This record gives sequence, structure tokens and C-alpha cells, in this order.
Amino acid sequence: MFTYLKITHKQLWGEEMKLIDELYNLYRNKLTGDEEDIDMLAFAVLEQLTRKEIIGLMNELEDQELNNLLGLYIIESLKGKFAQEEMDGFKQAPYQNRNIH
Repeated sequence: MFTYLKITHKQLWGEEMKLIDELYNLYRNKLTGDEEDIDMLAFAVLEQLTRKEIIGLMNELEDQELNNLLGLYIIESLKGKFAQEEMDGFKQAPYQNRNIH
């Protein structure tokens, strides 16, 4: 679906627009904006970036943006862990069951 996705260095590192604004402007008329489209776009962009470029983008984030990014990572990682635990059937009781007799 994103074979036409070729983001140039200028688009990623341009001074006038941030990455999200540029992606939105490039694809707002080509995508529906549903979660599946956004996931595919995000992964397509990440595939094109080197680790150094990703770190560079992170270094450009303001403090609040970086906190939001790490917060989302923590939230989604924990959701995944809890969901996997539930699927595996190993969900522990939130408290110790005690025999009162």
C-alpha cells in the first residue's frame, strides 16, 4: 500500500515542519485515518530510518513530547504484557487468597 512512500531527507529534517505535520500533509488525501492505515504508515516510515536518524528525531523533541513518547511506550508495553498474561491463562489474583478457617 505504501510503495509510493519515499520520504526525502528534507521532509524528515525540514526546518519548517515537524515529521508528523509533513506525514499528515503528504497522506491526508490518500488514507482514511483509521488505526490500520496509521499503523502501516508509521511502520513504513520507521523502516526507512536508521537508528541514528531515529535518535536524531528524538533529540529534536521538546521535553513534553519526549515524555509523551516514553509514556505511550510504557502504557502500550504494559497493556501487551497484561494481555499476553491473560491469554496464557496465568492471571494472578490481585491479592493473596487466604484460608480463613
